[in-house]
Amino acid sequence: MKNKELAGIFYRIADALEIKGETSFRVNAYQNAARVLENLAEDVADLAASNKLRDVPGIGTGTAEKIEEYLRTGRMKRYDEVLADIPAGLIDLLDIQNLGGKTVQKAWKELGVKGLEDLKRVIADGSLAGLKGMGAKKVDNIRKGLELHEKAKERISIFEAASIVDKLLPYLRRNPKVIQAEAAGSLRRMRETIGDIDILASSSSPDGADVVRYFTQYPEVERVLGAGETKSSVMIHGPSGPRQVDLRVVAGSEFGAALQYFTGSKDHNIALRGMAKDKGLKISEYGVFKGAKRIAGRSEESVYRSLGLPTIPPEMRENRGELELALKGRLPRVVEYDEIRGDLHVHSTHSDGRQTLAELVGLAKKMGYAYIAVCDHTRSAAYAHGLSPERLRKEMKEIEALNAKTKGFTLLKGTEVDILADGSLDLPESLLAELDLVVASIHSGFKKNVTERMVKAIQNPHVDVIGHPTGRLISGREGYEVDIDKVIAAAERHHKALELNAYFDRLDLNELNLKKAKDKGVKVSLGTDTHSAGGLAMMRFGVGIARRAWLGKGDILNCLTVEALKKEKR
Repeated sequence: MKNKELAGIFYRIADALEIKGETSFRVNAYQNAARVLENLAEDVADLAASNKLRDVPGIGTGTAEKIEEYLRTGRMKRYDEVLADIPAGLIDLLDIQNLGGKTVQKAWKELGVKGLEDLKRVIADGSLAGLKGMGAKKVDNIRKGLELHEKAKERISIFEAASIVDKLLPYLRRNPKVIQAEAAGSLRRMRETIGDIDILASSSSPDGADVVRYFTQYPEVERVLGAGETKSSVMIHGPSGPRQVDLRVVAGSEFGAALQYFTGSKDHNIALRGMAKDKGLKISEYGVFKGAKRIAGRSEESVYRSLGLPTIPPEMRENRGELELALKGRLPRVVEYDEIRGDLHVHSTHSDGRQTLAELVGLAKKMGYAYIAVCDHTRSAAYAHGLSPERLRKEMKEIEALNAKTKGFTLLKGTEVDILADGSLDLPESLLAELDLVVASIHSGFKKNVTERMVKAIQNPHVDVIGHPTGRLISGREGYEVDIDKVIAAAERHHKALELNAYFDRLDLNELNLKKAKDKGVKVSLGTDTHSAGGLAMMRFGVGIARRAWLGKGDILNCLTVEALKKEKR
């Protein structure tokens, strides 16, 4: 679909206008158009072909004409005009946290900044701090944003890596000479960001060259970096550009040992080798050997069993004490992906979601869920078409009507209520009391410490969950200034849950803070923050992070039945 491609173009136009010093009204108009396209479930090209493009809320006549022009010609005149006299590197600077269009414009016009290297220069020589309205503190914040930006660029998101692998693995498995094919490396361990993407396959061919050749012929391959009899590296087209994917082909008798070895982590594998050595064994990607005899290797289970261990879940393989506990028979049982009964944070068309309540029910039932909680924004989030009390009551009645005619599934009446600047909530207490689930979140006022705001919200008797508690975005925002330990302590005192927002660019709380919450007995609520049709599928990333934090079924609200969930609230 062209949806994301066009959204990117409109975002670029907005960025360019901001750099040029255009009014916020014009900038916001293009940003809003981009957001609409991002969240559009239908193919924009199909809508244009059937003359339904102008029926989409948020797409006016002017925007529709630009979309149609691009679909027809592959170009957009407005885009070319706006970017014609702006150095290309300037647009990229707007991806850096704490660096806005006005600052970029000043740095360009007054200091000759045209890209990343120029920005580093004016930070280092102090000239950026000398601009009117800047100062050392602002520059230090920009420096931190730059460091975060560069760190994020070194790796790719778990969503992007999974998107590539989800298409590649079925392709490989269709080859009759492929016995097994799996992702390995940090993707299999469900790290929030990924380096190179590692694929392991076993083959019925003696040398694996046929499988390597088949791999390099994958239609999404843009460039072959190298190809031998058992190994190949290629650049594959991904959602945000070409990404390196490495394939290794092994014999079936070695597949389990190789999968264990190439899943890692390095520290886990080193510890495992030490344990093998103590038992007079040798472990490698080819198997477990006693002298010259291979005693295990066909499956991962056999590798761990040969060392007297249960199979360690891939997400736990970080050498954080899992091997020692496994030896003692005390390895925690982490939550399974199929133990999630529902999603506790989704949005509908009542606020800024793209799916109606009925459509959400259909999507959730396909996921095998028993329930989802509809948590639309409240009125303070005007940018997200937040609900007034009157509109929320209307939504609640619609939910009740749907529940009355839907068997085996429950729509929970919820809200993502804004935590206001003083810690109060954006809805009347009487209305909050009628809801099945109240998720309280901060969406504004990030520049001040938000700890007390959050703690006050936790103290509200009607709040059940604190949404995305640190406010971070993995791709480039550090999040709120917040003392998360105090928030966890408050949640413990008041028996409230904290959210693990499963949207791939949030994954908030992170695994470190999830461990802290678990240690304090604080329950975790998993929500995808779904705004579009594909959003519910993000749950696997949240579950993966929960498993990395050693969370079990009893730590997670989503593993409860709907009856138990409602009882938990009472």
